[in-house]
Amino acid sequence: MSGVTADSLVELAKRRGFFLQSAGAYGGVSGFYTFGPQGAAMKRNVEETWRERFAIREGHMEVDAPTVLPEPVFEASGHLDGFDDMLVECPECGQSHRADHIVEDDPDTGIEEAESLAPDRVEEVIAEYELVCPTCGAGLAGQTIEQFNLMFETNIGPGSSSPGYLRPETAQGIFIEFPQLAEYARNQLPFGVTQIGRAYRNEISPRKSLLRVREFTQAELELFIDPAADEPDLSAVADVTARFYSAEAQDGDGEPVEMPVGEAFDEGVVADPWIAYYLGVAAEWYSAIGVDMDRFRFRQHRPGELAHYSEDCWDAEGEVSDPGADPDWIELGGFAYRSDYDLSKHDTHSEADFTVFKQYDEPVTVEKPTVDPEMGYLGPEFGGAAGDVADALEALAEDDPDAFAGEDVTVEVDGETYTVPVEQTGFAIEELTESGEHIMPHVVEPSLGIDRALYTALDHSYREDEVDGEERTYLELPPAVAPTTVGVFPLMDKDGLGERAREIADELRAAGLSVAYDDSGAIGRRYRRQDEVGTPYCVTVDYDTLEDASVTIRDRDSTEQTRVAADDLASTVAGLVSGDASFRNL
Repeated sequence: MSGVTADSLVELAKRRGFFLQSAGAYGGVSGFYTFGPQGAAMKRNVEETWRERFAIREGHMEVDAPTVLPEPVFEASGHLDGFDDMLVECPECGQSHRADHIVEDDPDTGIEEAESLAPDRVEEVIAEYELVCPTCGAGLAGQTIEQFNLMFETNIGPGSSSPGYLRPETAQGIFIEFPQLAEYARNQLPFGVTQIGRAYRNEISPRKSLLRVREFTQAELELFIDPAADEPDLSAVADVTARFYSAEAQDGDGEPVEMPVGEAFDEGVVADPWIAYYLGVAAEWYSAIGVDMDRFRFRQHRPGELAHYSEDCWDAEGEVSDPGADPDWIELGGFAYRSDYDLSKHDTHSEADFTVFKQYDEPVTVEKPTVDPEMGYLGPEFGGAAGDVADALEALAEDDPDAFAGEDVTVEVDGETYTVPVEQTGFAIEELTESGEHIMPHVVEPSLGIDRALYTALDHSYREDEVDGEERTYLELPPAVAPTTVGVFPLMDKDGLGERAREIADELRAAGLSVAYDDSGAIGRRYRRQDEVGTPYCVTVDYDTLEDASVTIRDRDSTEQTRVAADDLASTVAGLVSGDASFRNL
């Protein structure tokens, strides 16, 4: 059975080396965690399964961009102006808190999602329900809510002339390299670029161990598509079943609906085929790393929640509350249709071209309005504004050629209106033969948090039972993500058993398996230690091993044991891990 609580999971994680708060010797620092030996191994395995599913199997590229980028990048992306959280400061103890979290955490408000509310509305809710500081209990009514930018600022090089920021997401490191990445993809859409790396957000009030931190690992895919032509093969994931919690259901106090991905798209629950495709891919991946799909759902963002860049967005959410308590759904990942927002912003702010050339199947003849302004007229007439007026005429001809139908045409430059005789604009309609056009790709983005996925897999795999009259705690982690694949024990470290056990451990390591060797204490205790970190199989070398070259292999979940030939052990364990073999059939 599962009996995990947040406290028991964090205690196990620290005791067994999964994760612990950083800098404990100096009192700790909120929002930063160190992954211990077990956690680092598990995190690496989770990342590798993501890489295999989202990058390798999909045929996408992978990059590794810097974690510090110059200020103009974030001016273009909108993070300098719009990447804020609501901060409220306690008038008594001076502690700062997320105002929307204070509203959400009080059940009397009935507000489950306050981030999309305006700051003045949050102030009203705090006053109406007399909400208090979580630290000291002082009332917060009347306190002004401020917008706090979450990015960590730094300087690139000495002095302060080149400001930079730690990236709040890995995506911008991909977007700014799009012109070169498009060349690597031979300018053929669609193509995807993946990245796994650290991101940084200066959270106002980090909490709940790994669930809200200031440094975390993201696994992101940016898929660049031609919105007029590219569609996924939905049949590959059409039968994958998941729970979908639409914005309409949320607004109408409805419930999540369980259905296959293909049906969710056909019925319009998920409108975009690419989003539907990656929801299916993600559902398979989350299940494969140990997330309980009965405690998992996809929730659509309501209009007030949508990010500035997103036309539609769904979150993957997992429930990690105590058994029997009210559900505590946490965001595990986001699936956004970002349209051409990012590329168009960087195209405008930089000196590079963020379009791709789309070749037509056959050349086409088109009528194109053109202007060739008479600068001998514009110069004396408009002086220093002549060049800008010429540019405005060119833009107007492209956007509204009918504006040149009369005797005069009017354009606006920096708030000033300029009227030009049409005969001085050189306006004409020309027939051109074009072989293609430059288009701005749209972006589909599955963005998944590795740390939260790891935490949720630990939470969902936590088990307690009784074996031989003793209580046992174990992690029912899938072998693909378990920190260690197999534990190897000599029954006793004498009479050559220890030497043979160490040889077997080395042979398994040479076969690419993660091995823990343990000869300390009673064999039952050694089993319990490996059970508690999720090791799926344990091998015991005993006196029969020296006689017939066989060993005992034990299954973590059932605690069943059987004998296998030592020479076949590596291939046997590899088959169990891959799923090609089952323990019962051994």
